[in-house]
Amino acid sequence: MRVLDLFCNAGGAGAGYGKIANEVIGVDINPQPHYPHAFIQADIFDLDIEFLRSFDFIHASPPCQHSAAITKGTNKYRQHMHPNFYPTTLALLERAEKPYALENPDSDPDVVLCGEMFGLGVLRHRKFKLGGWSTQKPAHKPHRGYTRGWRHKLYRDGPYVAVYGKGGGKATVPEAQKAMGIDWTDSWTELVEMIPPAYTEWIANRFMQR
Repeated sequence: MRVLDLFCNAGGAGAGYGKIANEVIGVDINPQPHYPHAFIQADIFDLDIEFLRSFDFIHASPPCQHSAAITKGTNKYRQHMHPNFYPTTLALLERAEKPYALENPDSDPDVVLCGEMFGLGVLRHRKFKLGGWSTQKPAHKPHRGYTRGWRHKLYRDGPYVAVYGKGGGKATVPEAQKAMGIDWTDSWTELVEMIPPAYTEWIANRFMQR
């Protein structure tokens, strides 16, 4: 199994696929010195379609600032500053005609994954649209409590930590690493953008078992 990891960032998704796949190659427009597999710096939309078709599976996590909850809420006035990459990424994946998983808040999700499903210390719900294959939706496990931190001037303790933003009782870097199952980077900027590897390991397993 060869996996292409588009918009790979520092490799949260790629690390999960790497537990199952024979080869993972990440692509990002920015340098990613901490990416744990082979890496190509390039604009995803400049890639040759035959290059995409040479893989068995494609994962894509286009930047989601346009559709993130905080942008639609607290920072709604800034939404116009963030391009929406979802439609163009979906069109590219459909054109490649290879099985894929597209992770993005705008996805009409076939699967929604949560840290509690994997015993993680973050909730971090993520939506995945699956193309060219399908799998049974997993049951969403009840949360065991709150995410620790301040929200609306109220502090709550809980079994989960917040790995986004700054201040307000957010996780420390070591807490974030432990909560998400990530040990190859200690960059907060990278950690806040990552998918926990357990999510994509689950997707890869389900794809292989289909």
